Amino acid sequence: MTAEIVDVTAHRRWDSRARPTVEVVVVTSGGVGRALAPAGASTGSGEAVDLRDGGTAFAGLDVRRAVDNVTHLIAPALRGLDAADQSAVDAAIESLDESPVFANLGGNAAVATSMAVASAAAAADGMALWRSLDPAAVRLPVPEIQIFGGGAHAGRRIDIQDVLVVPGGATSFAEALDWVAEIHRAGGAWMASRGRLAGVAEEGGWWPAFDDNEEALAAVVAAISGAGLRPGVDVAISLDIAATQLWADGAYHLGRESASFDGAAWSDVLAGWIERYPIASIEDPFAEDDIDGMTAFTARHGDALQVVGDDFLVTSATRVAAAASSGAVNAVLIKPNQAGTLTRARAALDAAHDAGMTAIVSARSGETEDTHVADLSVGWSADGVKVGSITRGERTAKWNRLLQIEEDLGARATYAGWSALGKVR
Repeated sequence: MTAEIVDVTAHRRWDSRARPTVEVVVVTSGGVGRALAPAGASTGSGEAVDLRDGGTAFAGLDVRRAVDNVTHLIAPALRGLDAADQSAVDAAIESLDESPVFANLGGNAAVATSMAVASAAAAADGMALWRSLDPAAVRLPVPEIQIFGGGAHAGRRIDIQDVLVVPGGATSFAEALDWVAEIHRAGGAWMASRGRLAGVAEEGGWWPAFDDNEEALAAVVAAISGAGLRPGVDVAISLDIAATQLWADGAYHLGRESASFDGAAWSDVLAGWIERYPIASIEDPFAEDDIDGMTAFTARHGDALQVVGDDFLVTSATRVAAAASSGAVNAVLIKPNQAGTLTRARAALDAAHDAGMTAIVSARSGETEDTHVADLSVGWSADGVKVGSITRGERTAKWNRLLQIEEDLGARATYAGWSALGKVR
């Protein structure tokens, strides 16, 4: 086997929030692959869990136990396996942990190993990862890019976790990024001129000083127009509500407005935003266990916009299939580290596509220079990709990787644009 796994090593590295993370290096007889584990800020209750050390150092977030688990448990189990057989490798990792969320091995140890194996297999074949996943892949996904951060990403300065733009009217991925860079610049200038600029959020977007949540929506429309683009025609808005973070004691609470809403009233708040602003996508509009609220919202708005499940589905094929059956959402966020292995993440994406739902491959708020999600978004034929803003190296590494892929494809490259949102456009 040219991709026989010879060795697996683990190393302690750093992520974009100055927290330790896990890097895994997989050596095969034909090549080497490496990957780093990301970490989320707002997490679903059913996703794979990072193994942290506890104690006082680094607020208990060190990863020496996870590194040791790769060295002493995962590595011996993988030596001799064929890295090209991703499902067999991931099954071997899963067999080491009786917990479905990798509570013992650590989801950080599992996902870094799984991604490194995929890269090692591609290296053994002398191919880029995206091409090894699908040699026929030619489509670049539409990006969703943060302009304003909020929620857990910006000290809850606004309640909405992400205010993003979707440059669906661009003719190429490169043009899409050009547009967003101008929007980002215009948004910063708009806020600075009004005394609303407070800094930079965790995912690289502006840290706003808005008085209420709707002001953020008005500001991003102003930024799109300020960049010389047409709101709702060239570029639309995408919101990540992360509503689980707003839910407590039977109501949704907005700190900016000092207001609370039951499910029906909260749905009306969102409906008002949809009516007044060019919103094409809303992620987790209701709490992860508010299935009735999510389903009713999708029934009300699902023909007009993308309703995305993140914490609600945690990259689980089983949950995606159930959501498709019930009509709870019409789109799925795919985060490899939520699933713990690439095999599980791919199964969730395939379940979405089989059900006619759109799929968006996503990074996390705690990131590194690792670019696997860029290659996965192309090699898995994802409809969208979401990695944060267009600033900060851990974000631009992924955008630049997608530009490289588009250039490598040359005249064969296609850009998903509005078609990525399916029937809602």
